Amino acid sequence: MVTKEAILEVLRPVKDPELQRSLVELNMIRNISVEDGNVSFTLVLTTPACPLRELIVEDCEKAVKRLEGVKSVSVQVTAETPQQKSLPNKQAVAGVKNIIAVSSGKGGVGKSTVAVNVAVALAQMGANVGLLDADIYGPNVPTMLGLSNAAVEVEKTPQGEFLQPAFNYGIKIVSMGFLIDPDQPVIWRGPMLNGIIRQFLYQVHWGELDYLVVDMPPGTGDAQLTLAQAVPLAGAVIVTTPQTVSLQDARRGLKMFEQLGVRILGIVENMSYFIPPDMPDKSYDLFGSGGGQKTSKELNVPLLGCIPLEISLREGGDKGIPIVVSHPESASARALKQIAQQLAARVSVTALL
Repeated sequence: MVTKEAILEVLRPVKDPELQRSLVELNMIRNISVEDGNVSFTLVLTTPACPLRELIVEDCEKAVKRLEGVKSVSVQVTAETPQQKSLPNKQAVAGVKNIIAVSSGKGGVGKSTVAVNVAVALAQMGANVGLLDADIYGPNVPTMLGLSNAAVEVEKTPQGEFLQPAFNYGIKIVSMGFLIDPDQPVIWRGPMLNGIIRQFLYQVHWGELDYLVVDMPPGTGDAQLTLAQAVPLAGAVIVTTPQTVSLQDARRGLKMFEQLGVRILGIVENMSYFIPPDMPDKSYDLFGSGGGQKTSKELNVPLLGCIPLEISLREGGDKGIPIVVSHPESASARALKQIAQQLAARVSVTALL
């Protein structure tokens, strides 16, 4: 007779490939049911965007089928994203499990494009996602998400004024772009910048989020310092191109986060090569090649992925339709979705180890 205890025992050697710990010990096997040799149970992954989902399910099915008397195995898959550990002197954002900073050492490398598409990709995979546009001086996120004419509601409460985030493509969004005229420059010193970033963190109705992606301004300055000192970050992602000058600035940005005690989740190499629309089988290294891989090895930081440059990627940003929505099968969209999966996996590892 097949028992629940026997099923747990054969599943005990099966490990989460990222965490290298037993699924049973991690309490990822639940709701075991056995009826006339037909076994069913729930596999609770650590992220809806798990890149190794099929492999884990296959390993579980193989293990249980080895038991004598088992006729069939049915695995229901769900996910519970773990919460980052609290840190002293840092205030978590209510309801937000993981805060991810997307940064770059210099402007023009496609940081906002990466942040927007990764956030939307995570939502497409079933996660609850918010996007905070912390690039106060150059808030492009509303345009890239088709929200140029959107406005956010301000609610007055006994605790102060709270913003109701905008919503599109499955994610919640807050940006300075919702609060100013399109041509209005923001000419602020550090203290005012710090204040609005804190307001975007703590005075927004974010609700329950698995991930809050923060699109940082380029460089190393007040915004990065404010975020790193205010909240317990899951980590930072550094966006660069293969070009030498971009890689030099990426190194500085990476070192800054390390000095602030922020974990580096990985490097993303954008504009790795150009794919001409009339010759999709060809590619051109416009900005050099291999820079992201080389930097990754030298600094012992994961390379989360390389994104090709396509006309449709640029058009999506201009038209307000992320490429993971408009052209989900394109090379750049596939790369961005893989980066989102790798990022989610690394965030779960940092939360559980």
